[in-house]
Amino acid sequence: MKVTDDIFYAGVNDHEVDLFEGQYIVPNGMAYNSYVILDEKVAVMDTVDAHFGQQWLTNVEKILQGWTPDYLVIQHMEPDHSANIPLFLDKYPHAKVVATAQAFKMMNQFFSLDLNDRQMVTANGGELTLGTHTLQFIFAPMVHWPEVMVTYDKKDKVLFSADGFGKFGALDTDEAWLCEARRYYFGIVGKFGAQVQALLKKAAGLEIGVICPLHGPVLTENLEYYLNRYHTWSSYEPESSGVVIAYASIYGNTAEAAKCLSEELHKKGLDEVILHDLARDDMAEAVEDAFRYDRLVLAASTYNGGVFPCMRQFIEELTERNYQKRRVAMIENGSWAPMAAKTMRKMLENSKELTFLENTVSILSAVKPEDRVKIEKLAEELV
Repeated sequence: MKVTDDIFYAGVNDHEVDLFEGQYIVPNGMAYNSYVILDEKVAVMDTVDAHFGQQWLTNVEKILQGWTPDYLVIQHMEPDHSANIPLFLDKYPHAKVVATAQAFKMMNQFFSLDLNDRQMVTANGGELTLGTHTLQFIFAPMVHWPEVMVTYDKKDKVLFSADGFGKFGALDTDEAWLCEARRYYFGIVGKFGAQVQALLKKAAGLEIGVICPLHGPVLTENLEYYLNRYHTWSSYEPESSGVVIAYASIYGNTAEAAKCLSEELHKKGLDEVILHDLARDDMAEAVEDAFRYDRLVLAASTYNGGVFPCMRQFIEELTERNYQKRRVAMIENGSWAPMAAKTMRKMLENSKELTFLENTVSILSAVKPEDRVKIEKLAEELV
């Protein structure tokens, strides 16, 4: 694939992976992106996952058409992007590796390499001239690893954005960008909102015509849309108006309460109501929706004097990603000593700018008519 007249896509699609990073369900696979810049000097941007090393080298060779690469630029040392550094260096013994000092330190942790004069340590804001193309390196520490940098091609106005603006899903599937990009962002990058904001400020000073991420499609149109989404996500502002009801139920009674609340909200004219069964649904999607919408209801059974395990996991997933700026309500259930609401609130006590609703619904075992009255009051407060 041609990105510009002399920048080419050399990545691969992975339909073998079932769990990305060992935890994220990727029903449409994953793309590992790499790019080649042809100029007086040739630069290859990043490698791909270890399972696709030979396929990637074949892609690179087809683009080179006999040319020899001078540089391998490594923006991020996660193995899905760096695993084939040794393979590349064996094939192209005169190529030099360009990366941050922190990346070279990690390189020695992953591989036994004797780079000697084959390594070029970048400076923040440093440049590398290929001929007509000049690459500018911009450090992006903790987006989402400490060694990360992004690269800006001054000639073609291309931003090679590392894991930024990435998404789940292979490139040969027909899939909308937004949902899987959001799930990817909050799953993998979401904790580091402040660092993403800092990078966006740097990017605001660049004239960007194309964004080339390490996962997902090359972005060439309406770039303001993607930049605005990243600004919203990284500032933890709600993206949409709606209520997410996340429930953890043992025998179905807490689930009944959650569904009753959903029905009441719909009766009151609220269209955007999303139910998540935390024991069965994809946890990453539940987390994504909690960050997407402006209101969250946590409905859980009491368990071992605390809260049911999948709800505990869900709240931990939220808090470690700096969940904030939302309205939160609670429904608890317990047959003799309801403790779920107290436990959930305590787990969220260090979260910033959360507004807890006054109506906490406490159910003793099964949902009774008087509980439905409480649920209706909660629905009123939510809308």
